[in-house]
Amino acid sequence: MSWIRKRDHTVFSGAASLGICGLLAGIVVSAAAFPAVAMSGLAAKAGAETFDRLPTELTVRRAPQNTYLYASDNRTLVAMIYDENRKDVEINDIPPVMRNAIIAAEDHNFYRHNGVDMKGVARAFVNNKSGATQQGASTLTMQYVRMAISYSATRPADVVRATEDTSARKLREMRYAMQVEKEMTKDQILERYLNIAPFGNGAYGVSAASQVYFSKQPKDLNTEEAAMLAGMVKAPSAFDPTTETGRPLALNRRNYVIDNMTEIGAVTTAEAARAKAAALTVNGTRTPNGCVNSSHNEWGYFCDYVYRWWMEQDEFGDTPYDRERRLKSGGYRIVTSMSVKTQDAARKHVHKRASDGNRNAIMVAAVEPGTGRVRALAVNRVYKNDDAHNEPNSDPVKRRNGLKGTYPNTTNPVITGSADVHGYQGGSVFKMFALVAALEKGYPLSYSIYAPETYHSRYVVAASSPAACPGRALYCPKNAVKSMAGVHNMWSAFGASVNTYFIPLQERAGAENAVDVAKRLGIKFRAANDARFADDEDAASQWGAFALGVSSTTPLDLANAYATLAADGRHCEPIPVIEIRQEGKPLPAAAPRCNQAVAKDVARAAIDAARCPVGDRSETSRCRGATAAYVRRAVGHPVAGKSGTTDGERTAAFVATTKQLTVAGIVADTDNANTTMRGGGDGWGNPHTEAVNPAVYLTLADAMEGLDVEDFTPPSQRMINGKQVNIPNVRCDSEPDARTRLVARGFEVQVAAGRWDSHCPAGTVASTEPGGSTIEGGVVVLRLSTGRSPRQAAPSPSASASARPG
Repeated sequence: MSWIRKRDHTVFSGAASLGICGLLAGIVVSAAAFPAVAMSGLAAKAGAETFDRLPTELTVRRAPQNTYLYASDNRTLVAMIYDENRKDVEINDIPPVMRNAIIAAEDHNFYRHNGVDMKGVARAFVNNKSGATQQGASTLTMQYVRMAISYSATRPADVVRATEDTSARKLREMRYAMQVEKEMTKDQILERYLNIAPFGNGAYGVSAASQVYFSKQPKDLNTEEAAMLAGMVKAPSAFDPTTETGRPLALNRRNYVIDNMTEIGAVTTAEAARAKAAALTVNGTRTPNGCVNSSHNEWGYFCDYVYRWWMEQDEFGDTPYDRERRLKSGGYRIVTSMSVKTQDAARKHVHKRASDGNRNAIMVAAVEPGTGRVRALAVNRVYKNDDAHNEPNSDPVKRRNGLKGTYPNTTNPVITGSADVHGYQGGSVFKMFALVAALEKGYPLSYSIYAPETYHSRYVVAASSPAACPGRALYCPKNAVKSMAGVHNMWSAFGASVNTYFIPLQERAGAENAVDVAKRLGIKFRAANDARFADDEDAASQWGAFALGVSSTTPLDLANAYATLAADGRHCEPIPVIEIRQEGKPLPAAAPRCNQAVAKDVARAAIDAARCPVGDRSETSRCRGATAAYVRRAVGHPVAGKSGTTDGERTAAFVATTKQLTVAGIVADTDNANTTMRGGGDGWGNPHTEAVNPAVYLTLADAMEGLDVEDFTPPSQRMINGKQVNIPNVRCDSEPDARTRLVARGFEVQVAAGRWDSHCPAGTVASTEPGGSTIEGGVVVLRLSTGRSPRQAAPSPSASASARPG
């Protein structure tokens, strides 16, 4: 902003003798005659209209102000964001010593003139014509006008015009200054001047300058400090006390101002002597700006999320440029949703589980159910732009292109995702979406399916796929261990993470409906291949592995999805703010944006099933098996959740939720999510139990400490048992006859792949699944007989698998 202080020593160099004589004549004859007489000649020579016809309405926009981000406690500073480090203060917060110092430095007659100092104009003219040191004639009011015009300009050309060294510009300033003096008090002008003036080292306005140079508020400035700041306004770069060349100049300038303060009677001779004898001691520390320089480095990712969220909000401007400009100059006071307690807990447990040298990222996000307010974002990374010392990128294409990896420093939104950061496979946490889709279709929690060791599905895949049934182009998932085979309901299947229960359940509910549930709950399909399925219902209907979590996601999306269920199906967009104020007025953009994504009873039933994996159970649940039974004891509150691991241990995920808070985490290689995570020698034998699971549930436990215990609302009996109807006995019937009888009773009929040994003739129905009864209009699967007498109970053909349970 050095252009603001361009001096005015050549103001009259282009004026002809007539203009000069007219000006001086106006001064000698009468100050009252000055506008009409003295300026007319100068104005004519300057190419302007007569002085009386010059515009008087000065459009003044508020100078750029700092935006402050606070934690949810409304007092802990997270970060400052600004283009110009400035915070306006009222005149009552600017001590008399500072006001007197600026008057002594710039305008002795400030309280005596009407905006234009006639004696100063004459003195500058005579001095400049004599060849002595060039002087300007700008009053504080005129200087304020010049800066105000510059800040109010909307085009670069207008900024140049506001500061060009011409007589026409000087005339405009004089005319505006006289009008300003009619409309404002002297204190108002002085307040605005001291809030807009540049002081160097990125400090604009006396408040920022007091902090940068002396680490104090303006009200606490003493004489020598005020004098130094006032002296800097003339040339902030030249009089910079933090540089070797500027320090002696700043000291001389400070003492000059102190002498002038004595001259105007602001200080006594003795006070001036003491002030001049004081050592020149300054900090010169620029005020931290932006997320890289946030109050705590580990808060940088949250600050960055606030910034990215802001840039997507239409309320803050029509274009990204407009939104960023408003954020950096609008003087907002933003109370973020970040809980210091939860954020610190997440950071502690993320870093505790991260071994030195392990490039895998442990990422954790926490969301408040019912509001969508993001409470914490943590990852074992340093939020920093410098990647000079980062490890090589694990993605071979990126490595060949010279891109470094994201360990240990990165500013990528690895926790929240973006157009470039698609996320990581979620694994079995996605089984929740098939479960909800089935509940919406009327299948109750007690719905039983025989889950074989390997399931022959109806989903088409490439015959060459490792997930294909041997010799067939059909999807054949299997369980992690043989002991999972057997009859399961939703509680037991979710608790033990039985793949061969959820794929047939997804078939009956419709994979496209499971995908739709995920979208409604907040999962964003950022990867192009995922979006291809998600945006096409026909394609989605054949997304056989969807329930096993082959889609990419982020910790924030997962936390938001499970938080929706914990809030009885009320989905809220993730939001990083609680309140936004500008000039003391609240803005509506901070309000939660929510809708009922799924029915309350459906959400309650889903949570009831999700209590099983984490060792919790309700009065209605029928849990059998738990993949993370220790969570309930650690959290000490009613809790639901799910773990998930993908095949090849490329990623691992875990979600845990109470009524008050949902925490989700993923561990993955953020550079190449398709690679197998490093384990074993790097400190992680099992990325679930040794990394992401404890990072999640211990964060939740710490955050919940001291909060009231709130239980989940149990589901209705309809969600538990559904409307049951008997299934006709079609054993040993031919397939066409069995199908006809079942369809006539309103059932949907499917035929299981493979054959089962039974006493019935080959090709006839050996049994139905389920047997006995099922929901009204439900799916009945026909198992056809081999015609051989059974040797064992329900054997299952073998096949390859594609995914592990979580």
